[in-house]
Amino acid sequence: MNKEQIRNCGDELYRAMQEHRPVAPLTQRYKDISIDDAYHISLRMLERRLADGETIIGKKIGVTSAAVQQMLGVYQPDFGYLTSSMVYSGEMPISERLIQPRAEGEIAFILKRDLCGPGVTEQQVLAATESVMPCFEVVDSRIENWQIAIQDTVADNASCGLFVVNEQAAADPRKLDLPGCEMVVDKNGRELSRGFGAAALGNPLTCVAWLANTLGEFGISLKAGEIILSGSLVPLEPVVAGDTMSVTISGMGRCDIRFT
Repeated sequence: MNKEQIRNCGDELYRAMQEHRPVAPLTQRYKDISIDDAYHISLRMLERRLADGETIIGKKIGVTSAAVQQMLGVYQPDFGYLTSSMVYSGEMPISERLIQPRAEGEIAFILKRDLCGPGVTEQQVLAATESVMPCFEVVDSRIENWQIAIQDTVADNASCGLFVVNEQAAADPRKLDLPGCEMVVDKNGRELSRGFGAAALGNPLTCVAWLANTLGEFGISLKAGEIILSGSLVPLEPVVAGDTMSVTISGMGRCDIRFT
């Protein structure tokens, strides 16, 4: 793709987000789109958001678990940027903000030191982490009917939507068996799903290391103070206004959200 096409696609996805309307898959319209093109499209979309006054508060890795990969038909991880307008607590206005939301439970990391690849290891991630906590990410796609290939979701900021974390449930990761942590997700008062930390590339630390090393190829680091979402441990769940959900992770605690 040329620079004009990349810019136009980034602007189109930005407008789709602002106007709450999906667009046709990019991979159906640009047969030569590469993953590198897609990341540049996502940067253009991010540029538009930052121009609106948003700030970067973290990053996320997506499509890490087999359950999510099979649901989306995308079989490799991707990454996106978290901005100041994405984070909520208590209530989340998905009917006002999102197009086709799906909720997923995951472990969020708060960093106390920068991480910059290549060569970042799981032990370096552990040493750089201040705390971990339960999180709901509500992903969204600006692509019609979630008809995404890897290039589509990468271009669309890794299908980022909104998220919530419970900082009161923060725990020291050095005291936890992160691959063995069990997650239980409830929806509207009934158990919906269970998963373990190992569902995300075998270990949430592996996910954050992958993210640091992949971003390092673009000269981007994970920064102290940032929130890093390490990938879903359970299948995605469509949600609508009026739904309530909770996620409990052993060794950490609980995170609750009501959708409006």
